[in-house]
Amino acid sequence: MLEQEKQLRKASGPAVPLPVIGIMLLLAAAAGGYLYWQSQQSASGGPALTEEALAYLPSLNLSGVEMQAKEDFLEQTLVTITGKIINNGNRTVSAVEVNCVFREINGIEILREHATLVGRRTGSMMTGDTKDFRLAFDAIPREWNQAMPNLFITQIQFE
Repeated sequence: MLEQEKQLRKASGPAVPLPVIGIMLLLAAAAGGYLYWQSQQSASGGPALTEEALAYLPSLNLSGVEMQAKEDFLEQTLVTITGKIINNGNRTVSAVEVNCVFREINGIEILREHATLVGRRTGSMMTGDTKDFRLAFDAIPREWNQAMPNLFITQIQFE
């Protein structure tokens, strides 16, 4: 009886036709590609700098950037980054946003936090202005290498 069943299955072919398997694999590959593309878009931290902002980037300087880390009573680490941003250009800047990229010991990115250095709360920056900034982070993974995160200006808006 078992031998007859095996012969019947061989004669009837596979349970799922090959074109159906091919279509399923193609759909899975397309879905995987889309999810990968989406993850790259979100990892980039949002929109890229405009050409105008990119040209103005050398006119904005960060100086005196320092980091302090303190542990609170819940044994959470609070990391504070302070510094100054200087507008050496010839335009009034209404907003400057950055991504702070934290890395683990091997240099792999483990956290990307978006922060505002200049905005509604701080007011605009005229030519030659210097503004203090303070960024606080309390949800940094334990794998963090304890080094200063990389700060990348991701957006500049003008008045």
